[in-house]
Amino acid sequence: MTRVYWIIGFLLLAASIMAPVWLYPGLPDRIPTHWNIEGKVDGYGGKWTLFLLPAWMGGLLVLFYFLPALSPRHFEVDAFRPTYLYIMDIVLGLFAYMQGVLLYTVYQSVHAGRRVDLGSGFLAGLFLFFALMGNQLGKVRKNFYIGVRVPWTLASDRVWNDTHRLAAWVMTAGGLIGFVLTLLGVSILASVVILIVSGLIPVIYSFVHYKALERAGQLESSQSLEGAGELEV
Repeated sequence: MTRVYWIIGFLLLAASIMAPVWLYPGLPDRIPTHWNIEGKVDGYGGKWTLFLLPAWMGGLLVLFYFLPALSPRHFEVDAFRPTYLYIMDIVLGLFAYMQGVLLYTVYQSVHAGRRVDLGSGFLAGLFLFFALMGNQLGKVRKNFYIGVRVPWTLASDRVWNDTHRLAAWVMTAGGLIGFVLTLLGVSILASVVILIVSGLIPVIYSFVHYKALERAGQLESSQSLEGAGELEV
């Protein structure tokens, strides 16, 4: 089953490479590479820059392949490997989507002289990414790579699990609301506020929840302390 996730990842990478290869001959040597908050072009570069996102995607595939082997004891991703690989595909899908929006914007700017709202296009995809990611957070177990990795969640399995159950609801709801608002043309500032709040709520909750459990004496013993007696000299 895990092989399917890798196949999907490589297909997303291949599509992100082939799309600019197909458009490459019809593009001028100097293409738009940066847009300001109003959607106006304020930077140009060589058309080779269209391959930067696929390069990042290739690097991410390598990183996701090696991260499980680099995980320290008690923080392995094996306990949620299907979810880990699903999240990998979501991340790669976001990059592939951004590549598609970028290529469409460049093509319209060069060949049709039309201005495309790149910011809204990127934000719509980012909000969908948040919603899809949030939908999986409740299945993520304690690790150093994915999730709400703050001192209070890493110090307690209970706080980690409770925080990620909350984060799943918050991020999914925030992502869907932001996506709808973006489609309705609501100010980008409002969308950014939603992103920030969706990220802060789980962090604040983890601190408050940890301190409440600490005062009540309900925190589980640290794994490092449990394993201290196993050390041999």
